[in-house]
Amino acid sequence: MNEFERDPQSRNNDVVDSIHGFVWPFLFFVFIFAIGVVISVFGQ
Repeated sequence: MNEFERDPQSRNNDVVDSIHGFVWPFLFFVFIFAIGVVISVFGQ
């Protein structure tokens, strides 16, 4: 057995980490897009 499988640094579920890795950047870009939309609407 691999020594890294016997003593992992983190025992978190990878699915949870993957969800966090997708959601936070997605929300960041949605926020940036929303700021652009607000500026575009009020700039007219």
